[in-house]
Amino acid sequence: MDQNLIEQCQRGNAFAQKRLFDRYANRLYRVCLRYVRHEPEAEEVLMNGFLKIFRSIDGFRYQNENALEAWLRRIIVNEALQHLRARRSLPTFYAEDALAAEADPLPLPDAGLDADRITELIAQLPPGYRTVFNLYVVEGYNHREIAEQLRITENTSKSQLSKARAMLQDLLLKNGYEAERRRTH
Repeated sequence: MDQNLIEQCQRGNAFAQKRLFDRYANRLYRVCLRYVRHEPEAEEVLMNGFLKIFRSIDGFRYQNENALEAWLRRIIVNEALQHLRARRSLPTFYAEDALAAEADPLPLPDAGLDADRITELIAQLPPGYRTVFNLYVVEGYNHREIAEQLRITENTSKSQLSKARAMLQDLLLKNGYEAERRRTH
């Protein structure tokens, strides 16, 4: 069904485009909200992202639904990053940030977590931390890819992730989540 839908979208069928939008908009909107905090901005990112999707869909070759969703997410994430850059919401990363990179980041609490509440707490992170955290933890980018996307060094990406994890851990603890203690003997 998705392959037929994509083929119809590639032919410029407005009904098929609406169906594609309706099928993925909610999931992709949540992706937008992870990068931009305010709903109107997230809606703007989503709409601009879908415009890019429909403009570039001719180049997409359907393999399966997972590949389609990954392609859509990548466009939306790129649009969110472009939005943050245009609004100068991504802070400048400084070289000293790279010096604070930790090889072994703090473990996050992982028992009894409510996904919606965690998403709210992630949204409280400063833009740079939140962006690197989302790209690395949620989207699965590696530090080299993040560095290229954000025009920073790999060590700065590692530092921002470490700081994001530490801040998120503090937020989780302040909100009643217990950290799992990992002891090695």
